Amino acid sequence: MRVAWTALDGGLWRLRMRLDAGEDLAGTVTDGHPVELATDTCHVRLPARAGDAGPSGAGSSGAGSSGAGTPPGEVHPDLLALAAWTVVAPWTRRRVVFDRPISAELAAAFESGWGVEAGPVGGGPPRAAGDRLAISYSGGADSAAVAAILPDAPLIHFRRVGHPRVPNRWTHYRSDVLAALANDTGRDVTIVESDLEFLLRSPRPGYPEHHAVMAGAVLLADAMDLGGVALGYEIGSRWLGGGRYVHRYTPDNPMWSGHGPWGRLFAAAGLPLVLPVGGISEAMTMRVALGSELRDQVRWCLRGDGAGPCGRCGKCLYKELIQAAIERRPMSTAITADRPVARKWQQPPPYGGQEMIEYGCAHIPNIDDTPFARAAGYLRATPESTAWLERCYPPAVEEIPARWRGAIAAVMERDFGFMDADDVKRVESWGGR
Repeated sequence: MRVAWTALDGGLWRLRMRLDAGEDLAGTVTDGHPVELATDTCHVRLPARAGDAGPSGAGSSGAGSSGAGTPPGEVHPDLLALAAWTVVAPWTRRRVVFDRPISAELAAAFESGWGVEAGPVGGGPPRAAGDRLAISYSGGADSAAVAAILPDAPLIHFRRVGHPRVPNRWTHYRSDVLAALANDTGRDVTIVESDLEFLLRSPRPGYPEHHAVMAGAVLLADAMDLGGVALGYEIGSRWLGGGRYVHRYTPDNPMWSGHGPWGRLFAAAGLPLVLPVGGISEAMTMRVALGSELRDQVRWCLRGDGAGPCGRCGKCLYKELIQAAIERRPMSTAITADRPVARKWQQPPPYGGQEMIEYGCAHIPNIDDTPFARAAGYLRATPESTAWLERCYPPAVEEIPARWRGAIAAVMERDFGFMDADDVKRVESWGGR
C-alpha cells in the first residue's frame, strides 16, 4: 500500500491510496468484518483553527501550541501516517509506504502490531505528546457521558459529508443534525468534515476502521496540543466483546486495549487512547448523560431530524430498552416483534450487547409486552443477576494513562463504586457460562 497526503486550500487534506501487488478491493477490518473498497481518494477538512466549528456553526477557540518539534501550522509525519492508517489498514497486506518519513518508534509499532513494514523511516524524533485530552464526540450517550465526566476537555466531532465521485446511498443519515446538536452543547467544539466513509462499496458507507472517526483529531493533535483522545467505549465494547465479538470476555481487545495494536500505535504517536467509561455499562453511561447538562443534546439515532430521534430504527429500539431500564418504567415504542429491526430478539441468545439486553429485561415492568419478551424468557435475568452492571470494573481504570487516571477514578468511586471479587468474576467469565 502506498499513501500520500496533499494539503489543499481551506484546511482540506486529500488522502490518496494505491494498492500494491497482492492487495485487492476486498479487505478486513480489525474486528474481522469484511469491507470492499469503492474509490482510492478521500478528504478531511479541518477548521481554520482548532475550536472553530466550521461551516456547521460557530465554536470557541481551543487552539493550543504545536507539538514539540513540529512547526506551527504543520502536522507531524507520525500523525499523518496514523491518520492514513485508520483509513487504509483493511487493505494493507505486507507493507505501507507513506509520502513522508516516519519515526523509528512508529515503524516499530506497525511491525509489532500488524507485522507490516512501514516507511520510509527517517531520523527525526517521534511526536511528543501534548498536554491536553480531547474527546472524540459523537453526541451519543456514551460520548456525552465522557464529556460530562471531563467538563473541561474540548470536543472533536466528525461530520460525514458527500464524496465528489461516490453517490450517497444512505441519505437518511442526518449528519447535519448531529453536528448542530454538538454545537448546541456550548462546549469547546471542533467539527471536522470528511467523506472517508464513502471509500466503502460495501457493506455501506461507514468507517474503514472504527478508529477513522478520529482522523480529524489525529490531524489536529499538534495544533490543539493533544496528549490523548478520549472515547465513549464502555464495558461492553471494551471488555465483553461488543456487538461483533459475541458474548466473550476480551481483555486483549485489538481495537481498544492499551496494549493492543491500535493502542500501541496511537501511543507511539504521542496520542494514547483513553476510555474514561470503559469500566461501566451502557446503562450507566446513559444515566450519566441524561443526568447531565448535555441531556438535551444527546442523540444516538442517526436518522432523526431536529425534532428528535426517528423512533423506528433498531438503534432507537435498543436505546429505549436501556433508557426505560434505568428509569424503571415501561418501554415506550411503536416497534413490534414482527418488525425486521426486532427479529434478532426473537431468537435464542447469545446476542451482541447481551449484558444490556439482560439488564433491560430485568428492570422493565412490561417486558412481556415488548419486542424483547422472547429474549426475556430465554435470559431470565433479574435485578440481582444484573446488579454488577451498575458498578465499575477496576482494570478499566487501571489502564487509563496515569496523568488522567486519578480524576476519572474519583468519579467512578463516587458515582458507581467498584466491583467486588464476585462482580469481577462475572466480567472475566463472560462467554464461558
